[in-house]
Amino acid sequence: MLLAMDDIHFYEPSTGHGLPHDPFKAIVAPRPIGWISTLSASGIPNLAPYSFFNAICDTPPIIAFSSSGPKDSLTNAEATGEFVWNMVTRALAEAMNASSAPVPPETDEFTLAGLQTAPSRIVEPPRVAASPASLECRLLQIVELHDLDGQPAAYQLAIGQVVGVHIDRAYLRDGLFDTGAAHPIMRAGYRDEYVEATPETMFRMMRPGA
Repeated sequence: MLLAMDDIHFYEPSTGHGLPHDPFKAIVAPRPIGWISTLSASGIPNLAPYSFFNAICDTPPIIAFSSSGPKDSLTNAEATGEFVWNMVTRALAEAMNASSAPVPPETDEFTLAGLQTAPSRIVEPPRVAASPASLECRLLQIVELHDLDGQPAAYQLAIGQVVGVHIDRAYLRDGLFDTGAAHPIMRAGYRDEYVEATPETMFRMMRPGA
């Protein structure tokens, strides 16, 4: 069914959306949360969630998160060349939210959020011990984002190659990671909206053959 023109709200981002709040993040949703742990050059642990995060390549495995301005995660990753991604679950939601607080660089967000750390095996930054899966990464590059006019955007993109994978064996079923059983949460919509994946919301659909 085709919609009439009156049924479409169209806008150009450069001239404004004309709505109470920018709908961009609500449209591109749900999005995995980049819960990034790093170490500062002086060895202070840092943990922070990022709304703009995803896997961008599987061979080799590469992930990326973007930061608005030189926040601690980006600064630390650039200084040390390492970071770790930690899966956020429903059970860890409040701790994840606590770790997003705007605190000074010398603050240890693991302690702030009441989280136990676990050692990584290849990189130096610690992992979130209670997370069902974590990815140890080495930084490949930081990309300065620009708009169509060549003007700097507010965000920088940190790209890292996964060099180590941690999986809680409790979430392995016949050798497969059971995503629904982990109950990961994702960003959805505006500042306070999230989505939870559960076994009930998972479904299967095979890709067509050639």
